[in-house]
Amino acid sequence: MSNGELQPLEQVCAPTASAAGPLEVLEPRDVPLGGPRAMTVRRTLPQRQRSLIGAWCFADHYGPDDVSRSGGMDVPPHPHTGLQTVSWLFAGEIEHRDSLGSHATVRPGELNLMTGGYGIAHSEVSTPATTTLHGAQLWVALPDEHRNAPRHFEHYAPTPSRLGQATVAVFLGSLAGQSSPVQTFTPLLGAEVVVDAGASVDLPLDAVFEHGVLADDAGLLANGTPLARGSLGYLPVARPELTLANLAEEPARLLLLGGPPFEEEIVMWWNFVGRSHEDVAQAREEWMSHSARFGDVEGYAGPVQHLPAPLLPPVRIRPRSNAARSARDA
Repeated sequence: MSNGELQPLEQVCAPTASAAGPLEVLEPRDVPLGGPRAMTVRRTLPQRQRSLIGAWCFADHYGPDDVSRSGGMDVPPHPHTGLQTVSWLFAGEIEHRDSLGSHATVRPGELNLMTGGYGIAHSEVSTPATTTLHGAQLWVALPDEHRNAPRHFEHYAPTPSRLGQATVAVFLGSLAGQSSPVQTFTPLLGAEVVVDAGASVDLPLDAVFEHGVLADDAGLLANGTPLARGSLGYLPVARPELTLANLAEEPARLLLLGGPPFEEEIVMWWNFVGRSHEDVAQAREEWMSHSARFGDVEGYAGPVQHLPAPLLPPVRIRPRSNAARSARDA
């Protein structure tokens, strides 16, 4: 998905010092993507409080959205660099086309992972049969040695399994005996967990990972901390277990994300991840000049075949220090 903000902020994202004590809760902000009929998403990453969780650098949660009112999703061809997009749906379908030549349908419970490395373009359109659209769009920052990786697209449909009083589907990494075959450039965890009504479950965690719990339903507690729908609970490293409890009378769903702390600072602006202002400025210039860097998306039927990039901010934003590394080295 494109970051459809009309005036996207340039953000220098660095790992922050680990939180101690109770679960840290990141509250979402509403972001309208485009015009008055466009979707509004709830964004929890990045923000001033915390930029990354592992290599996860962007998290939008949206829906359930009545596409008869909102117009659904129709994102013309747009670019990405330095990242992987992770598409995960709870309801509805999205047609994906990219400049690698991929043509796929994103369906509930199935992973679509696109590597934007040096440069890729893609379009996303909710299908005509979709009446409700509901899901999450996530980005993963690529480490410096792989940030110019070639274009790639991968689809995977995990088989959910029962763990105590919960159902777990692992789409990236490993959890509770499940493993995904999808290869990533840094160790990652991505899983959907549905906790039974009035139930609780203990999940073993990799203690070298930090983790995020993105709540899709109300009534969830994560290690005793309440999570409102759309909020993201953060657990630092050295937490070997996560206890999830559902106080509601219906099953409650969440996404569990994780990875080792990402040691590199990144600059994010619009749909680009780089290491400096110059990186994203160069990517914007090449996209607007129709450079071969991004390629062409074939088969998109909308009137706009090349989504214009917003204007860059008028000033150069200085990098922030890596708080986690500074605290560790002090």
